Amino acid sequence: MRHRTPSKASRSGRRTGKDDAHGRRLSTHLLVLGMLLGGHVPAWADGALIGTQLVAGGNPVVSPQQISRIAVPAHRVGSEALVAVPAAADGTPRLPIPVAPSTPRELELADVGEAYATGEPVIEWDDASGILRYGDLWERIRAGFQMEEIDSPLVQRHEAWYLNRPEYFQRMVSRSRRYLFHIVEELEKRAMPMEIALLPMIESAYNPVAQSHMRAAGMWQFIPSTGKKYGLQQNFWYDGRRDVLAATDAALDYLQYLHDRFDDWELALAAYNWGEGAVGRAITKNRKAGRRADYMSLGMPKETRNYLPKLQAVKNIVADPAVVGMNVEPVPNRPYFAVVTAPAHIDVALAARLANVPIEEFRYLNPGHNRAVITPIANRQLLVPVDKVDVFNANLENNDQPLVTWQIYQLKRGETLQSVAEKFDIGAERLREVNGLSTRRGIRPGTTLLVPRGDDADTNLDEAFDSAEFKAPLEDHTRRVIYRVKRGDTLTSVARRYGVSVKQIKEWNGLRRDSVQAGQRLSVWEPAKSVATKSAKNAKRAAAPASSVKAAPASAKKKTAARSSAKQSKQSKQAKQGKRTNKSAATNSKSKQAEGGRPQRTASN
Repeated sequence: MRHRTPSKASRSGRRTGKDDAHGRRLSTHLLVLGMLLGGHVPAWADGALIGTQLVAGGNPVVSPQQISRIAVPAHRVGSEALVAVPAAADGTPRLPIPVAPSTPRELELADVGEAYATGEPVIEWDDASGILRYGDLWERIRAGFQMEEIDSPLVQRHEAWYLNRPEYFQRMVSRSRRYLFHIVEELEKRAMPMEIALLPMIESAYNPVAQSHMRAAGMWQFIPSTGKKYGLQQNFWYDGRRDVLAATDAALDYLQYLHDRFDDWELALAAYNWGEGAVGRAITKNRKAGRRADYMSLGMPKETRNYLPKLQAVKNIVADPAVVGMNVEPVPNRPYFAVVTAPAHIDVALAARLANVPIEEFRYLNPGHNRAVITPIANRQLLVPVDKVDVFNANLENNDQPLVTWQIYQLKRGETLQSVAEKFDIGAERLREVNGLSTRRGIRPGTTLLVPRGDDADTNLDEAFDSAEFKAPLEDHTRRVIYRVKRGDTLTSVARRYGVSVKQIKEWNGLRRDSVQAGQRLSVWEPAKSVATKSAKNAKRAAAPASSVKAAPASAKKKTAARSSAKQSKQSKQAKQGKRTNKSAATNSKSKQAEGGRPQRTASN
């Protein structure tokens, strides 16, 4: 699906270079599509032409498989635009269209011309067959299932888990309504299994702002490095791993790559969870041992072993909710959102108001924007409900208020977050939230903050774009360290060593208790300031003059020599004392032997 404004060449109302027969057939197609989309709606079809035939009652029937493209004005693709169509006996959708000789010509002149002459945004589907064939998106998903069933007791266990928690399952379905249509469209374009549309239920419960203890983010749960590899930008302003469009595209690219590598969708999904290297090594190990190398035969972690059975359990529920006793609410088979372009700078809250949608709903559609301001360094694409496109554009054009109510402020010596919050009349907690600051660590002079903009202040967001702190990838703000626990270490001491909290260490390592054992390995994400401090110290040493570098070893040599001399003197005294003891013991032994007694055991014996 695409959302665009037609070019001048496409607004003429007629397709140039086509013969009259094509025009007459196109008129009929417009009639069919116009009625399907709710009456006199500007609509256009092209490509493999729609064939019609008379059925019982004289109503024409259209075969949706023959449609290759539909375009309609964006404002008509709302809650009532695409409607379910009664099916004929053979399952083909039936379009009860009254045939009138004058209607085709009127539709051709009015609808085609109006659709492309107005210049308003148009939504196009390259392959509209899936839209016309199904009223409920779940039906479309079921028809696209391709993967083999998994027969395992784990499937029944996870199925029972979901069935015993219907509220949880319904929350997942409710969240998925915003994104499912887009994902299904992308899967159909790539001819990928529809089971993948259910994968975010396993990864994140379709929560676009979900974040794991291993720093995986978004509904597709990309870790920073994999996200970067697949083009997902990550910085202070924006995290592409949470972006609905970008993350979906990257996830499908990654899954297709994994399938191309392993030539098996089960192994591709296992690699998505466990890592392609780990799956590859497990396959090699099994083959060397003469064993099968399929998903069920590989040795793998517990999480990966349960990964596909969880997906199969959700698939079973979606495939036939009535059989398992679950009520799965229908999801309309139509777009939920459309794309609009944001201005250079705009507040997130203002953008939501211009689209006339609640801020929470706006954030669900645009979770990639981390801060209170949308900037050019981030993605300027915004998603709004499909029936709010015209509302957003009209309100933006008529808006006479500042688009940005925030500015950049640099913390001065002696200032605290609380004092800055009071200075700009904002709550300290809100200020922390806007700037993504942890409550566990303080801030230092020179830290750049986003603060409310005064009436007489200049909006200096452009200055922030040159700041390394704002432009740096998120993964550069921390560094992973593997720490081996020593005797006497506690979680508190390790946390203090790296400037993090005990709770963070427990989350990163999946620990339930506060105790650790010597030799245990812990993953710690070291704050960037600690890394920068160490790097600065190392650089300072490297840049030190040669004389100062030589002086330190000379001083150290004197101390070492003194300690060595004292140690040798002590050893000499101990050796002399040992000789006197041995000599005395030998004398006593000889005298006792002369008396017929047994010799005493000494250290030398």
